[in-house]
Amino acid sequence: MRQEKGNQSSPNFSGNSLIILYDNIRWEEKALYEAAKKKGVNVENLDCKNFVANLNDKKSKYRGQVVMQRSVSYFKNVHSTAALEGLGARVINPLHAAILCGNKMYAHMMLEKAGIRTPKAVAAFSGEGALAALEEFGYPAVIKPTVGSWGRLIALLRDKEAARAVIEDREHMFPLYQVYYFEEFVERPPRDIRAIVVGNKVVAAIYRYSGEGEWKTNMALGGHAEACPVTRDLEDICIQAANALGGQIVGVDLMESKRDGLMVHEVNNTTEFKNTVRVTGVDIPGLMLDYALGQGK
Repeated sequence: MRQEKGNQSSPNFSGNSLIILYDNIRWEEKALYEAAKKKGVNVENLDCKNFVANLNDKKSKYRGQVVMQRSVSYFKNVHSTAALEGLGARVINPLHAAILCGNKMYAHMMLEKAGIRTPKAVAAFSGEGALAALEEFGYPAVIKPTVGSWGRLIALLRDKEAARAVIEDREHMFPLYQVYYFEEFVERPPRDIRAIVVGNKVVAAIYRYSGEGEWKTNMALGGHAEACPVTRDLEDICIQAANALGGQIVGVDLMESKRDGLMVHEVNNTTEFKNTVRVTGVDIPGLMLDYALGQGK
C-alpha cells in the first residue's frame, strides 16, 4: 500500500486488538472469540452484513487494525478484504490469498506453476466445449464449480450420459456455473487429509473418511475423522501450497494418490477446524490468535 503523504506513516498494527469478520457464525468463529477473551485480547465480532467502509477515509478506524477474515462467501470475503486493506488494516488471510484460494481453477494454476502435485484438470467455457474436452480428458471425471464450498454442486461423471445431463442443467444456471472445471478422479483410499497451516507450520492434521455410500469426504455428508500424523512430506507440501497461494492461516486438503502419492486438491482460506480440534486436541484457535497478534506487533 502506498504511504500517505505528510506526517502520516505506515499503519502501526496493535498487538492486543482484533476484529473477527464473519458472515456466518460457526463453531470456529465462537472458538476464536472465546480464545481471544481468555487471552485478554480486545476482540470485536463484526458481521460482514453490518460492515460499511468509507473507501476514501484517510483516518479510518480500521487503520492499524488486525482483522481475521472469516467470511464464507467468496464475494463478500474478497471485497471486504480489499476494502479493509485499502483502509490500512492487516487482514488474515490477505486479498491475494482470498482471491486464489476461493477459486479452484485459480488455485490449481498457481499450485501447478509452483510444481506442487495436484489432480490433473481441464477447463472449458461452453457446454459443447465441455463435452468435447471430456472426450479427450477421459472418464470418470469430477466436475466442480470454480467457486463453492462444502461439496456443493460437485459431481462424479462416470460417462458421457452423466456428463451431458449435468452440463445441460448448468447451461441454465448463473454464468459462473458455465465455466466448466473438471478434475481427474484420483484412485485413493476412501479418505482425504485436512491439514491446518498456521504461519510456517502444520499444527495438526486429520484423515477424513467418506460416509457410507459416499465418495466425497465432507463431514457434513456422514463421514468421520481420525488423527493423521504430520510427517515431513506432509508438512513440506502443505507449506509449499500455502506459500504458493499467499496463505498465512489455511486448511490444506490432500489426497493419497495410489499412483502419485500426496497431492493437494484444495486450500481453504477460511478453513473449518472443529473436527481437527476434536480429534487431535490441539488448541488451533489459540495458535491462530497467537500468530495473528504476533503479526500485528
